[in-house]
Amino acid sequence: MKLDLIVKNVRVVRPNKNAVDLLDLGIKDGKFVKIAAEIDASEANEVFDGKNQLCFPGLVDAHMHTGIYAPLGDDAITESRAAAMGGVTCSLNYMRTGQYYLNKTGPYKEFFPEVLAVSEGKFHVDYAYHLAPMMKQHLEEIEMLIEDFGVSSFKIFMFYGSHGLHGRSTSQKDFLMIPEEEKYDIAHFEFVMRAVKRAIDKFPELKDYISVSLHCETAEIMSAYTKLVEEEGTLTGLRAYSASRPPHSEGLAIFIASYLAHETNMPNINLLHLTSYKAIEAAMLMQAAFPHINFKREVTIGHLLLDVDSPCGCHAKVNPPIRPREDVEALWQAVLDRKIDWICSDHACCKEEFKTDNKNPDNIFLAKSGFGGTEYLLSGLFTEGTKRGMSYNHIAELVCWNPAQRYGVLNKGDIALGFDADLVLIDPQEKFIVKSSESESQQGYTPFEGMELAGKVKTTFLRGNLIYDNDQIIGEAKGKFVSRPQV
Repeated sequence: MKLDLIVKNVRVVRPNKNAVDLLDLGIKDGKFVKIAAEIDASEANEVFDGKNQLCFPGLVDAHMHTGIYAPLGDDAITESRAAAMGGVTCSLNYMRTGQYYLNKTGPYKEFFPEVLAVSEGKFHVDYAYHLAPMMKQHLEEIEMLIEDFGVSSFKIFMFYGSHGLHGRSTSQKDFLMIPEEEKYDIAHFEFVMRAVKRAIDKFPELKDYISVSLHCETAEIMSAYTKLVEEEGTLTGLRAYSASRPPHSEGLAIFIASYLAHETNMPNINLLHLTSYKAIEAAMLMQAAFPHINFKREVTIGHLLLDVDSPCGCHAKVNPPIRPREDVEALWQAVLDRKIDWICSDHACCKEEFKTDNKNPDNIFLAKSGFGGTEYLLSGLFTEGTKRGMSYNHIAELVCWNPAQRYGVLNKGDIALGFDADLVLIDPQEKFIVKSSESESQQGYTPFEGMELAGKVKTTFLRGNLIYDNDQIIGEAKGKFVSRPQV
């Protein structure tokens, strides 16, 4: 059997291991088929010299928002290019009906095929979608979405019922585009969990890969505290936004979500983008209270690299907010203590002309929420994580193996026989200064501007195809839709 490609002389970083081994990797038909200390170059049609660089599995970025602020077809191209330059080979994207994204409502049996049609041929990395059941009709479609489309993860935005994407709102029905007689509230969240649990019961062989994810913030507390912060007028920028959406709002939402999971016998719960000590504390309390629930806890690279005193100001507005330094360090301690299951980007490209208010660009409450960062996910975690004593193998678990396993992307997340030949080579010694002008993203700025990071991504392979090398995207978009769970 002639191999398609041998990647030689790479220091392979695998999850769930305690060592890094110098190996050659043999690839055939997009899969790893031979892994050995040395593979003769004559066995392959092509040889790539890894030059003794660190070799991680391709990253699975478990939380992205492709198409939220720009047409999906455009965003898919540019933001997947940014993902590839960061070593990401599988992008898991949140999608819903309502304003933003496709700006339409209706049943998912009509909506989601349109999403897939627009996406096809646009992504430079493999991709999948999480979907949010926004109205009663969607609850009846969950089993169909799993069986017909391979969508196995579903999201609840806990603050959307009475709070807007960017701040207070009086027009939530218009924003959500749900029927007049329906509400997007705690009762709806309960019914989402019950519907997903019915699907788990129908497909018991998939029970480990069907889950509900929650954005945990409490709308009523945020609305009240936003008013307090604005009336007092002593805080500005990121510090004001953090105070307007306080950490105990996160904690209370985690309590509510966890009890609903207990009430509905929903076994798999993902607590998304935890940002504070209080959020971590609440999450661990709920894990102890409900040990029968398989909770997973997520943190974003933005909340690990930025704090309220970062010079980027409104460019770092995101939900939940960037927090004070003491919360950032609490997140890092949780990561080191293995209380966090994966780290993601929450990439939501928002161009400068939309991000801040033209007349009042420094007003944090007028800025849009979200920013990109998938291209800095690995290097950012490598830089700050290794400073704190994280092993390379632990990093691979957090950005490769753990999200792949949770979300049913079972052919990715490791460098092992039979897995997709997704890998990323980094130079651990090479440092670089983050410059938005060098990113493949169409955003045009980054809140990480000027940071010095180490572990520069040099090369990315997707299913054995070279897609990024020497600071350049290589070739046309080769990304494929991933139906989950993979078999």
